[in-house]
Amino acid sequence: MSEEILVLRDGGVATVTLNNPAKLNAVNASMWRRLRVVMEELSSDEELRCVVLRGAGDKAFAAGGDIEEFLTLRDTLERALVYHEEWVAQALNAVRDCLHPTVALIQGACIGGGLEIAGQCDLRICGRSARFGAPINKLGFSMAPGELIGLLALAGPALALEILLEGRILGADEAYEKRLVTRVVDDEQVADEAYATARRIAAGAPLAARMHKALVRRLTAVPQGLTLAEQKDSFAFLDSEDYREGLSAFLDKRAPLFKGK
Repeated sequence: MSEEILVLRDGGVATVTLNNPAKLNAVNASMWRRLRVVMEELSSDEELRCVVLRGAGDKAFAAGGDIEEFLTLRDTLERALVYHEEWVAQALNAVRDCLHPTVALIQGACIGGGLEIAGQCDLRICGRSARFGAPINKLGFSMAPGELIGLLALAGPALALEILLEGRILGADEAYEKRLVTRVVDDEQVADEAYATARRIAAGAPLAARMHKALVRRLTAVPQGLTLAEQKDSFAFLDSEDYREGLSAFLDKRAPLFKGK
């Protein structure tokens, strides 16, 4: 089995690649766990200057999480808390907390978990055919608190609710207008632009870059975390008929029929 998270160093720039192209780089449990380790290791390397995150190939940054795993790895409250609040949230935190500036190189689908990862990067550069969203309302479950906090920090409450309540997929131009992405370029130029950006960052003073990251985070209001009881309440969907219907419909490739139960 090939590595699902690839790391390549080129001088002061490291590239982290989500490598699951057969599933449009959908992020599975082992990838979430490995992403955290990789980002923490890169963060501790003071010789680095910038980290670029991307998906394998040009079809997707990441088309979400691996839905098939949900049937077995987060089918109970206990397992769901581990899956989302430990594996996923801690991987996202590792991207956010990386000592070095991070650039998301986005081609194709950047959906669900892909949007969550890209949203924790400092800059997001995408091609014109890139697509963004989190259509989990069609699957019958809500975004976990440890993941929603990152979307809120990036998008703000109004846009976060638009994304989650409508489940609509946004094109690159609309994503740029709504400040989900930093820059939009032609598809054939996105890799060159992302790495040119990384090189510009790497050419600057690293201590200043790290301080700017720290100051921006410190000066940005951080919402209060949820209590354990509130976290458990957020996974009440696990016992709902709608959740079971959403997963079944996704796997059967049909439209779901939700009943609000």
